[in-house]
Amino acid sequence: MTITPDSPSVLTALDRPNSYIGRSVPRPNLRRLTEGRGSYVSDTVLPRMLHVVFVRSPHAHARIRAIDTLAASKAPGVVAAFVGADLTEVMSPWVGVLTHLKGLKSAPQYPLAMERACWQGEAVCAIVARTRALAEDAAALVDVDYEELPAVADAETALDPQTPVIHPELGDNLTFERRVNAGDPDQGMRDAAEIVEATFVFGRHTGVCNEARAIVADWNAAEQRLTVYQGTQAPHMMQNLFAKHLGIAEQQVRVITKDVGGSFGVKVHAYADEMATVAIAKLLRRPVKFVADRLESFLTDIHARDHRVHGKIGVKKDGTITVFEIDDLTGIGPYSVYPRTSGIEANQVVNLTGSWYRCPNYRALARVVFQNKNVMCQYRAVGHPIATAVTEGLVDLAAARIGMDPVEIRRRNLIPDDGYPATAPSGIKFEKLSQEAALQKIVTMMRYDDLRAEQERLRKQGVYRGIGMTTFVEVTNPSPTFYGIGGARISAQDGVTMRLDGAGTVFCHTGVSEQGQGTEAVIAQVAASAFGVPISSVRVIMGDTDNTPYGGGTWASRAAGIAGEAAWQAGKALRANVLALAATILQAQPQSLDLRDGIVVDAASSRERMGLDEIARIAHFRPDTLPPGFQPELVATRHYVPRAWPFAFTNGVQASYLEVDVDTGFVKLLRHWCVEDCGTIINPLLVDEQVRGGIVQGIGAALYEHCVYDERGQLLNGNMADYLVPMASEMPDMDIGHVVTPTADSELGAKGAGEAGTAGAPGAVMNAINDALRPLGAKTLTEMPFTPGLILRAIGRI
Repeated sequence: MTITPDSPSVLTALDRPNSYIGRSVPRPNLRRLTEGRGSYVSDTVLPRMLHVVFVRSPHAHARIRAIDTLAASKAPGVVAAFVGADLTEVMSPWVGVLTHLKGLKSAPQYPLAMERACWQGEAVCAIVARTRALAEDAAALVDVDYEELPAVADAETALDPQTPVIHPELGDNLTFERRVNAGDPDQGMRDAAEIVEATFVFGRHTGVCNEARAIVADWNAAEQRLTVYQGTQAPHMMQNLFAKHLGIAEQQVRVITKDVGGSFGVKVHAYADEMATVAIAKLLRRPVKFVADRLESFLTDIHARDHRVHGKIGVKKDGTITVFEIDDLTGIGPYSVYPRTSGIEANQVVNLTGSWYRCPNYRALARVVFQNKNVMCQYRAVGHPIATAVTEGLVDLAAARIGMDPVEIRRRNLIPDDGYPATAPSGIKFEKLSQEAALQKIVTMMRYDDLRAEQERLRKQGVYRGIGMTTFVEVTNPSPTFYGIGGARISAQDGVTMRLDGAGTVFCHTGVSEQGQGTEAVIAQVAASAFGVPISSVRVIMGDTDNTPYGGGTWASRAAGIAGEAAWQAGKALRANVLALAATILQAQPQSLDLRDGIVVDAASSRERMGLDEIARIAHFRPDTLPPGFQPELVATRHYVPRAWPFAFTNGVQASYLEVDVDTGFVKLLRHWCVEDCGTIINPLLVDEQVRGGIVQGIGAALYEHCVYDERGQLLNGNMADYLVPMASEMPDMDIGHVVTPTADSELGAKGAGEAGTAGAPGAVMNAINDALRPLGAKTLTEMPFTPGLILRAIGRI
C-alpha cells in the first residue's frame, strides 16, 4: 500500500510537524510498509471526496508476480495505492454459497485479487486520487508483472480431466450439480409415439443499465460509523455485508439508496470493487467514490444466461406429452457470486422446465461449472427465459412432428385452470394459475386464425412470416424458503411505517427501493387507498437503512406484492388510530366515522366533520385538550412475509409475429402480444409498461445481445459499438392483456409483474423464426441470438 500527501497544503504540514493549516495537530503518522509497497501518510489528509479507479487484469487467468505502484504514487493528486493484501487488514473475504443448494462450492473472493487474476477485468490494484481523471492517469503508471496461465473458457470442456482446475483446493471445476428424477421418465419415453430432441444454446449477456454501478463510502472516525451511498436494489442486505466483512456492528453502517437508473438484477450483488471502495474509505477515513465506466461495466457487471441445454420431449399421436428431459450446462465465471450465489439460475431452470404442463415424468440434470470469464449471476427473470424457451421450443417441435397446431397441443396439455393447487414434478407448488384462460385470451387478441390464413397466403408470394407462442410461469413474492433457508441474511419480509405529521401529511417509510420501475408510485397509491387520502398527500421514504423498516429490497418482482401488502396493512392501522382520535374529539363512535380524501366524515351520510390537518394539530400540539388517559398514536408499522412456498407464481402467454428476409437473414418484428396474470393489478399503466420493457429485454436476448469471448477468455465486444442492444425503431407494437387471479396469501392479492415479459419473449421469437422457415426445410434454430448469419446457414444460403 502506498499513501501520499494529496495537496500542497498537506506537504506544508509535513514540513511543519507541529502545525496544519495554522492549527496545532499531532505530528503526521508516517510508517514504512514492506519493501516495494512504499509509504503512506495518515491523519493529516483533508476531508475531501476522493476517487478510486482500479487497475484490472488484461488476462483471463494469470499469476500476479509483482505490482509496482511507485510511479503511480508519485503522480499528481494521488493519495494512495492499494494491492490485495492491504485491504485484508480491514475486510475479510467472502464465499458465495447457500446451504440448501447441496454441494454448492466456491473459493474465497477478496476485494482485490490476491495471487491470481481469474478473469479479464478482475481488479488487482486500486489508485486513489483527488479526481477521477488524476486517478486514471496514475493507474496507467502501475506496472503489474503477470504470468499468464491457461484459461478455462469453454464450459463444455471445463470438467474434462485434461482441463486445468481454476481453484485446485476445490478439486475440480464443478460448482454445483442437481438431479431430478420424477415420475417414470423411462416409461414416458416408451409411451411416446415420437421423441423429439434439440440442443438449445443461450448467449451470455448483461444488463447495460442506463446508470452504471456507483458507490460513495464515508467512514466517520469520530462516530465510528460508515455511511454508504450506493446504487443497490437491497440496502439492508448491503448494510449486513459491509458490517460483516469490516468486522463492525450493523448499526455502525448506514446505506442510502436514491433513485437508481435501472438494475435488472445487476445491482443486487456484492461486487469486489465496491467492497474495496468501502474498505479504502475506512482505511483513509475519507469519503471515497467509485463509478464504473461503461467499459468496466461490460467486464465486471454480472453476466447471465450462458446455458447449453439438451432437451427431449415425448409425445403421443393425440398430442399428449409423456415426458420431459433436460441436461443443462452453464458456466458462471471463476466464483459463485455473493451472497445470492451463481447456482440459483440453473436451479430455477430445473425447477421450472415443463412445470406448467400435466406431464408427470421428468428427468433433469444441471451442472454449473467454473470458467475464466466474468462472473455470472441473477439477472431479470432468473432462469425463466431458458426454462420457457426449452419447454416451449420442444412443445413446438413435437407439434410439428405429429402435425398438430401449436395452440392445440398446448390446450391439451396445460394444467387446467380448475386443477389447482398443483405440484410440478420438480416439487414447486402452484397456488392458482390461469393458463387456459390466458391462452384463450391471447388467441382472441391476436386473431390467430386470421394470422394463419395471412401467413399461408404470403408464403405463396415468397414472403416468410412466422407465428411463435410461449406459455410460462413467473416466480414472484419469494418466501423465506428461497434465500433465508440457505443461511443468507436476505430478508423475505418487508415493513412499512406510516405516520401523520403535524400538518396532516402522510409519510410512508418502506424498505424497498426505486429502480425506475415505479415502486414509489405503487407504494404511495396503496398507502393512500388504505388510509383514505389523495395520493398527493403521501410522501414515500425509501432506500435508507436508518429511516426505513428492515426489508428485502427490490428483486424477484416482490415490491408490489410484499411491500405493497405491508403498506396496505399499515395504512389500515393508521386509519383506525386516526378515526379513534377523531371519535374522541367529536364524541362519536369510531365505527360511525370514515376517512375519505383526507377528511373525516360521517360514514352513513358523508357529511364532513374534520380535516386531517386539524386532527394532526390537536394530536401534536394540543393533546392537553384530549380526555385524560387517551394517547393519540399517529404512527403505525406493519410487516408482511409471504407464506406461499416458495413463491407466489404468476403465469402468462406470449406470441410473436415476424417476417424473415431469406436473402439477408434479417428478422422484422411485426407484432407482439402478452397476456399476463399478476393477481390484483394495482397500477395498470405501470404493469403494462413493465411487461413491455421486459419483452424488449427478452427480444434483445433472442436477436441482439451477446457477450462474445474467444478461446483465451477475452471479451471481444465489451463496448456499445459492438454489443448490440434493442433499439426502439426495431421493436414491434406490443399488445398487453390480463387475466386476474389474486393470490390468497395476502389481502391485496397482488403478485409481481416485472419479469413476465423477459421470461416469455425469447422463446416466442425463436418459435416464430422456426415457424417462418419451416416451409424451406430449414435446420431448426435453437442458438440465441439468432443472427442473420445463423439464419442464412439454416436455410443453406451460406
